[in-house]
Amino acid sequence: MSKMSTDLARIALNGPTMGTRWQATFFAEPDFDPAPIRAALQAAVEEVDGQMSTWNAGSDLMRLNAAPVGEWVAVPAQLASVLRLGLEIGRASGGAFDIGMGDAVTAWGFGPGDAVPEGIRAAMAVQRRPAHKVLEFDGDHIRKSAPIALDLNGIAKGYGVDRLAETLRDHGISDGLVGIDGEMCAMGLRPDGEAWTIAVEAPDPDRRTPHSILALQDAAVATSGDYRHWVEVQGRRLSHTMDPRRGAPLLASPASVTVLARTCAEADAWATALMVLGPDKGAALARRSGLDALFLLRDDDASARGVGVGRLFSEEPAAIASAGER
Repeated sequence: MSKMSTDLARIALNGPTMGTRWQATFFAEPDFDPAPIRAALQAAVEEVDGQMSTWNAGSDLMRLNAAPVGEWVAVPAQLASVLRLGLEIGRASGGAFDIGMGDAVTAWGFGPGDAVPEGIRAAMAVQRRPAHKVLEFDGDHIRKSAPIALDLNGIAKGYGVDRLAETLRDHGISDGLVGIDGEMCAMGLRPDGEAWTIAVEAPDPDRRTPHSILALQDAAVATSGDYRHWVEVQGRRLSHTMDPRRGAPLLASPASVTVLARTCAEADAWATALMVLGPDKGAALARRSGLDALFLLRDDDASARGVGVGRLFSEEPAAIASAGER
């Protein structure tokens, strides 16, 4: 380890956001005052939540949801950017990622309230048009051409991570690790010149253990899985990930999908899309799209088997190692 790295202090910050906590780790001089950066990081994620939350009736997203069909609505630039990205990945995934599933998310109890049987029946019966065929843009003004309930839970946390990274850079910090839950962004390198290490969690609902370890530099990673958030219906555990074709939770899916991308918002949305498509169609789309993705599939003995797609997971296996090997 270099002298410079031993002279630096490790700074670990965190705070509440989106029903969980954000975190940021970086190194600085021993007399560094973290208070201004902590405040800026908290403000950054609160701005994202204030624009994109479905739990806050006063958010900009919920204001757009409440607007009449055909009415142009002005939205903040950040929200417009995330909506555009969501529609882009929706088109690229053939509708597997759809930000227009808010009615189903709410009906099945994954929103602020409990599950509502009448809402479930309505969500499953409605003839759906994907969001990328319903929303129209004119700069930062948006209108709906048909009724739709927008939900950004599959992309907003990833975007929040991107804002954390941008905030560190704005304060002159180019090397660090930021995250919200399973969405992470690695910036630069550690002081010793090594890449940041990030665990891919084993799909175990009862405990948090690593399945494998990634060593990352200037990359974002997100994981979508079936083992953290679910509802139980007639004795069957159903994941929070919605199937746009059914207006209901996925009935069969990988245990988890981890995606690496340039931004965490992209990784977050693509991880959801590949969960919906499954290991066969999802892996095929990942290859066509040039994505690095890791599918964890449950075997009959309940162990998790990894199927990798892309350079990182397939062509350079040294970049990913079993957690037991490190």
